Amino acid sequence: MIKGLAITPPVLGRISIGRVVEKNGKRLPEKDDQFTITSQVQNRDGWVLHPLDEELRKGAANNKLRSIPINVLFNDPDLNLRADYSLFDKKNGRPLCVGDGDVCRRFTASGIETATCPSPDNCELAKGGCKPYARLNVSIGDSDELGSFVFRTTGFNSIRSLAARLAYYQAVSGNLLSCLPLELRLRGKSTTQSHRSAIYYVDITVREGLTLAAAISHARQTDEMRKAVGYDQSALDIAARNGFANGAFEESDDEIADVVDEFFTETKGDEKPLLAPTTKPSLLEKLNLKAGSQLDAAV
Repeated sequence: MIKGLAITPPVLGRISIGRVVEKNGKRLPEKDDQFTITSQVQNRDGWVLHPLDEELRKGAANNKLRSIPINVLFNDPDLNLRADYSLFDKKNGRPLCVGDGDVCRRFTASGIETATCPSPDNCELAKGGCKPYARLNVSIGDSDELGSFVFRTTGFNSIRSLAARLAYYQAVSGNLLSCLPLELRLRGKSTTQSHRSAIYYVDITVREGLTLAAAISHARQTDEMRKAVGYDQSALDIAARNGFANGAFEESDDEIADVVDEFFTETKGDEKPLLAPTTKPSLLEKLNLKAGSQLDAAV
């Protein structure tokens, strides 16, 4: 195996809840209130829709895709969802630093170095540019059981919800997470920080129409069937873990530019100030200003 190259799950397409649009000559991320499933091919209009997108929209209310039936590939939640603090160089797209709040890997002039990770709020290198960044790989349909669709997010709500659900479902199923019939679901919420407007985040539940008990029963039957034909889930998890550990950074060179374009675009120059420069802000105004700067990571 080539050292330094992260071996990640084969990707068949992307799942997103937004898109990148051009405004005033700049490409900026724009949030949406529905899922979009795309292929890995782009044209002038953006990412080409995957055939599953149209298929799953049939019968959806207002033709909006807000839930997707899925399975995950691995029993270990951390293999399905990888989350870390990430800082990218916006000029060349190169990852500068990736950490977990304890240890980080930094790209320096002398190569990749390991250092302590103080988290974005306390890091001199980050200076506001470091974000929590997660990738979730899921399987849709049964045409390719080891192929996956990737959902990427920098939203606290999505990352926290996905991490909790995967850990809980692994626990209650007796480590049969990969056998559970699950569903990716879009949820909305309003908070003080969002100024009462709706924000959307991604959650995982058991499939519609199933109770948790029924889903666990299904998982046990699936696990027994897999073992009968020699399917080795434990070996698959080990192979995936070794593959991720083989590289310092997960994204390949051709993926980094799209990641930076969608999630790490600098937009502060286009935002109108919330306070007049001659006004001394009150505590409430300071909190509102801080909340406004965090809305890009709300989902």
